[in-house]
Amino acid sequence: MSYTIPAESRAMRLSLAAGFLMLVLKMSAYLLTGSAAILGDAAESVVHVAAVIFATYSLWFAAQPPDENHRYGHSKIAFFSAGIEGSLIVLAAVFIIYESIRRWIGGLTVSHLGDGLLLTFATVLINGGLGWYLLRTGRQHHSLILTANGRHVLTDGWTSLGAIIGLGLMHLTGWLWWDPVFGLIMAGNILVSGYELLRQSVAGLMDHADPALTHALDEALARETASRGVTFHALRHRNAGKVHYVDVHFLFPDDIALREAHRIATDIERAVTKTTAQAVHITTHLECVGDHDELHPGDQL
Repeated sequence: MSYTIPAESRAMRLSLAAGFLMLVLKMSAYLLTGSAAILGDAAESVVHVAAVIFATYSLWFAAQPPDENHRYGHSKIAFFSAGIEGSLIVLAAVFIIYESIRRWIGGLTVSHLGDGLLLTFATVLINGGLGWYLLRTGRQHHSLILTANGRHVLTDGWTSLGAIIGLGLMHLTGWLWWDPVFGLIMAGNILVSGYELLRQSVAGLMDHADPALTHALDEALARETASRGVTFHALRHRNAGKVHYVDVHFLFPDDIALREAHRIATDIERAVTKTTAQAVHITTHLECVGDHDELHPGDQL
């Protein structure tokens, strides 16, 4: 059974439609003005549309239930989606840098500034509202795919705003070099955004442990086990996109019945799950204090 939240699918469809609209508006602005900054802005939108198409597929794929080949489900594709989106952002930045320098060296010509600024300003307003909506929806539903897409949309908006500032200064001062300068500034800004998405992608794929979740799990487990006369160790967890998988070992007195130990472990799992902001799935391993060291020599965790 699919667990895709309708709000996520709705947000992604809206993002895709807005991406195509932004591309049309920005290409129109570039054809009117010939601005390097606006061309860079339009190039970023081409990248954005490609990224949203893959993100839309990723959202659908992540919602597919576990199968024989993917026993933990498919939600980890969120990290691939963020990595691809980040890579495409970096490629767009490289193109903007190249085009800005090429136009600066080769000669600068800009026309129809008023119409170009009006179209570009419209994209800033649309991207600002859309980016806020995507980030809010992504955070509400713990969706890395939507959050990454929202950051990309806001990056697109900042790129457009940079183009507007550059063209406005050029119009006020008559200095044409403002156009490629702001093209380079925008490229630097989106490089930072692209790097952050790539960092998140690599961290997720490498099972980097979230320090905040580690602290929350440690506190909750210490509290719940102590109240039941149990200890724990070997705590591990990894982010699978939609859920964090948690493994932990519980140490029980030697004379406890298996039925009772299992009941206590289940109670602890349920109590800890309710204390974490992230969705967690806890798997426990039951051990006895008396023969633990003999059965698990060298286990220090």
